[in-house]
Amino acid sequence: MIRETFHFATVQSRLQQLPFGKKLPTALYLHISALKYLPLELQDYEAIARELLPKSEFSFSLVKFNTSEPKVSYLDYPDFDIDPHPALKQSIQVNLGVGSYQVRHYGDNPPILHRKETFVHPTYPHYATFTQLTQAEEKLGLLADSRNIGYQQQWEKKLQHFRVRIEDHRLIEIKDPERQSPKIDRHKAAIIRRQMSRPVRSLFEVNLLTEGMTFFDYGCGHGEDLKFIAEKGFQVQGWDPFYKPDNEKSPADVVNLGYVINVIENPAERREALVKAWALAQRILVVSAQVLIADGGYGQVAYGDGVITSRNTFQKYYDQEELKLYIDQVLGVDAVPVALGVYFVFRDEAQAETFRASRFRSRATTPRIRLSVKRFEDYQSLLQPLMTFITERGRLPKKGELPEETAICAEFRTLIRAFKVIEQATDAEEWQRIAEQRKSDIQIYLALSKFAKRPKFSHLDPTLQTDIKVLFGTYKQACLLSDMMLFSLGDLQNLADIAQESKIGICSTKALLVHISALEQLDPLLRLYEGCASRTVGRLENVSLVRFYLHEPKIAYISCADFDDDPHPRWQMAMQIGLQDLKVRYKEYDPDFAPVVQRKDRLVGQDYLLYDKFAKLSQQEEDWGLLENWSEIQLWSGWQKVLRETGVEFKGSRLQWRQDADPYQRKIVKSRIRSRQRQRQKEKDN
Repeated sequence: MIRETFHFATVQSRLQQLPFGKKLPTALYLHISALKYLPLELQDYEAIARELLPKSEFSFSLVKFNTSEPKVSYLDYPDFDIDPHPALKQSIQVNLGVGSYQVRHYGDNPPILHRKETFVHPTYPHYATFTQLTQAEEKLGLLADSRNIGYQQQWEKKLQHFRVRIEDHRLIEIKDPERQSPKIDRHKAAIIRRQMSRPVRSLFEVNLLTEGMTFFDYGCGHGEDLKFIAEKGFQVQGWDPFYKPDNEKSPADVVNLGYVINVIENPAERREALVKAWALAQRILVVSAQVLIADGGYGQVAYGDGVITSRNTFQKYYDQEELKLYIDQVLGVDAVPVALGVYFVFRDEAQAETFRASRFRSRATTPRIRLSVKRFEDYQSLLQPLMTFITERGRLPKKGELPEETAICAEFRTLIRAFKVIEQATDAEEWQRIAEQRKSDIQIYLALSKFAKRPKFSHLDPTLQTDIKVLFGTYKQACLLSDMMLFSLGDLQNLADIAQESKIGICSTKALLVHISALEQLDPLLRLYEGCASRTVGRLENVSLVRFYLHEPKIAYISCADFDDDPHPRWQMAMQIGLQDLKVRYKEYDPDFAPVVQRKDRLVGQDYLLYDKFAKLSQQEEDWGLLENWSEIQLWSGWQKVLRETGVEFKGSRLQWRQDADPYQRKIVKSRIRSRQRQRQKEKDN
């Protein structure tokens, strides 16, 4: 057992404060040479653990301190100094809580080390050598996908892909005289567009490219994006190595690197393009690349870490999370996913956080006027800006935030007095709900910021700082409540209970299905659950539906064509994200056997523009008995069978009889309709 004089909380605090060592969310790794630089409390703690090691001879080079439990592991990496990427031979984990240890041996494909300089103290003799190797590997892109290089066989395969080997901690290119690199026609990858590219449209959709800002397209191809943006009155420039090689590479507020890094076959050049584009971006860099949706293809030849297409162009197909990891590691940033294969990188930290927070802002409607209050009616137009501000922020404006403040205070003396008049004419509880809704928005944003590096309070936009002070009191309190909210996601049964009680969506025993427009009206925990996926990976383009799995940590985004116009759209594609490993899986549906959307009115909020239209159709289908057997009508083939057997078809969003409908079946259905309508009227009268 741990000595009574020892406190694990002290260990945790000291480990978090260490300026050296490799830190992970629940562990800190150190080379044995760095132990002497530890504070005395940690040296004593490690000594206690070492006393529990078996008496037989055991060599080790690294010590792993578990930062969430009183456990210390001793890791044997033979030839740590000599081997550039040593493999783990064996380990012993000591559990100080119960005074026991566990030995583990590793087989033919052991874990290996990267970035050895992170494990040692900066005074270590080989620190500079280790650092130089890491920098060379980063420059080449070898470390971009950290999840797929952690084991010896994966690493060796990656080195082969990049045609390099490592000798004396130096990268050496493998030259094969019999193998000639094919000449890639990169310029053929540029396509002629009839509309703005998806990445550029994203800028306008979120209002990040505004009047007076400049735009530069790095790798502009034929220049269609430049033309479309120039037509909107913006100052634009672009460069392309084939189509516009003589143009200057000019700094701009917004720089677009659109589908460039995926067509460069040389990893070093690919990285160089990303770095150079970032150097030009004064406010925002937009990075986009092809994302792997379906494995394999026709007319493609494997080459390097991508494929050569039938048009003799190169394509590197990224996984969505792989693309984010690549951008983050090369630029040292936290890129924000905007759409599938599209990321924004912000130069200003405050702007980045404001944008992240805006993505989890829910809409609020200004409370309706319920009572006739003469003083309010006399000054309604004067008070309207104050009502709009409170609806948007969930709080009263501070001094100087509201342009109309002087005029309002001239009549009411203070904004508080003015708001009391507003409350007399409206429902005070509705204003309170708006404040609670805004608090939930901020909590979701702060909870999700925990996955990266939560910003300092001073790095937040001043308006957001004020929101937090007014609604939570302190930033510390806001973060504490957000962390508690995030922690509660681990209780899947609680999430399932919340989903079952949701007033929006269709909930089965397995999942809750809602329309994308209804996300912000869901319980805050469900919104946070979805945010864990979309914050890191993004959402499928043209997504219509979101599926919350209730008994496993997964989210699926589903695209349907013509959700609004088609009375029963079919699922076309689903993007499923595992929240534990962020693995992304795609599925395209055979049209004849695709799931079909039923009861669209349940999937959207009552404020949805077409809600009444959807509800009328669902009521008609229910009266006609089409929705009785849910298992039969889930897939398109089964749904069509039920429609044929009933003798009905759709005309727009209404049911009608087919010309070849069986008269007897028609009579049965009509009788059923009358019976249901009478029953509904009876329930209404009661």
